[in-house]
Formats: sequence, structure tokens, C-alpha cells
Amino acid sequence: MAGWRIGRSNIGFFGFFETIENYQVARVWLDKAKSWIESRGMATMRGPGEYSNATHERQGILIDGFQYPPTMELTHNPPFYGELLERYGLRKSKDYHAHIVDLQTTVPPRIKRVAEKARLRRDIKTRSLNLKKLSNEVDLIVKVYNEPWAKKNWGFLPLMDEEVMVLADFLRLVVNPGLIRFAFVKGKPAAVFGAFPDLYQALRPRWRWYGDSDIVRLARLIWKRGHIPLLRLMLFGVCPGFRKLGIDAILLAEVKEYAIKRGYEKCETPLLLEDNGLILSHSEFMGGTIKPGVSMTCR
Repeated sequence: MAGWRIGRSNIGFFGFFETIENYQVARVWLDKAKSWIESRGMATMRGPGEYSNATHERQGILIDGFQYPPTMELTHNPPFYGELLERYGLRKSKDYHAHIVDLQTTVPPRIKRVAEKARLRRDIKTRSLNLKKLSNEVDLIVKVYNEPWAKKNWGFLPLMDEEVMVLADFLRLVVNPGLIRFAFVKGKPAAVFGAFPDLYQALRPRWRWYGDSDIVRLARLIWKRGHIPLLRLMLFGVCPGFRKLGIDAILLAEVKEYAIKRGYEKCETPLLLEDNGLILSHSEFMGGTIKPGVSMTCR
């Protein structure tokens, strides 16, 4: 359990909430976080989450949809967490929803039309990730991802180079450059779209007579890395000056066509705020639908 200040606001954030099903135990940790927050003059306590209140990390708690297995970097917890936090006095701030996109259907004609018109009208170029220049690519991801989300996005904290580099190192074993694409308008970076195979598909415990140690699971990941059917969309953003040009349609069409050829079946989106109409419409435009019964809440 930890607490820290969000920017220059008077909000204190707590994270890494893990507890057994015992209110007295949970209260001890929550009291510690509350005391730390109050001692620094902050009036609001928000959480739980991870290192920050950033939507590219696990945030809030799962309150419905426990029948589904965890997906990489999406919130998952025991069902009793909500009851413990509400008993302490915490209340919903906002809901997040999980969307899922079917990748085995062809690219919708509407998206193809928008993408074709955009290419004809604008000098839009796209390319995939270059693993040989990963450090430079990380810098570009940070620049293009942070700009679209920096304003008017509740609770957003920008990605830092170090965060993306750690993520890149972590996912290097399974990263598929064809699933990460950049768009440029007249040579200027305009958008990024990045999906990764879901590591949990291979790392999820499968108890056998030989056990299921970390070494066994790592070997399974290396063996299955080219055959993981589920993707996680983790990076998506169109810079403000390049919105409504059809760039999102171009990137979606390219990545989906690539995913179909490679046999990927479904893709889960990042956490989507219930009142962020723009990003929800983007997800629906891509064919995304709310995953039945799943909602995360940030308290």
C-alpha cells in the first residue's frame, strides 16, 4: 500500500491494495494510506491502482465479470474487494469499461471507405515498429501517446520514457512489430496504434504432474508466443491537430488486416472511462463492444 500526490492537486492516491477477506486487516492498510495523505494536506483519497492514476495501468477494482480470466494489464481482483472498500467509506468516482473487438470479421466497409478517402485527401504515411531502433521508437511512442491524452482526460498522467522502456523490455519476447503502427501527416508524427499478444494466455497456471514453475511458464510463453489468439490494445492516440482526418480508420484497417492474416481472434481495449464519449466512439467505430458484465471502478 502506498500514497502519493497527483500532480499539484489536493488528491492523494493509494495503490497496490492486496488483502485477505478480513475488514480489520484492510482497514489497517487503508488507515495508513489515509494518514499519509492527510499529513500532506490533501483532502481527497483516490484509488486503488498501481504506480499512478494512468489509464495504461491497472486502475480501480473489478466489480463485475469475475467469470472471465485476467487479461494482461487489466484490473482483476477477488470479488470481496468492493465490499471492503465501501465499508471503509470509499465510493465510486468513475467507472471504466472493458471493450472487446472481434478480429476474425473482415474490416467493415465503412472503415475501408473512410481510410481510402483519407489517404487520397491527405499526405498520410504509416509504418510499423522498427525493433532495431527500439530506443528511438520509444521516444516517438511517448511523444505521440502523451499529446492526445494530456488535456481533458480525467486523472491522466503522462507516460515517461522509462515506463515505456520497461514495458518494451517486458513484452520484447512476444512483441509483433506489425501490430504497432505509426501515422505521419506530411512527415509529422500524428498517431500511434499498438497492440500486444496477451502474455497471460501462456503464463496462466496449468497444473500438471511436472508442476508449473516460473521456468515452465516462461518456456511455455516462448513456445506459444507466435500462437496467442488474444491481443491487448495498449497504445492508441491521435494528436489533437490531426483528428477527424480518418487516421484512426487507416491504422485500424491495417492492423486488423494484419491480425486476420496472422490468426489473431480478439482484441481487448485499454480501460475506457464511462463518460469519455470520444474514446468510446473510437472503440465502437473499430467494432468494439462492452465485454458482458465487466466494469472497473476508480474510487
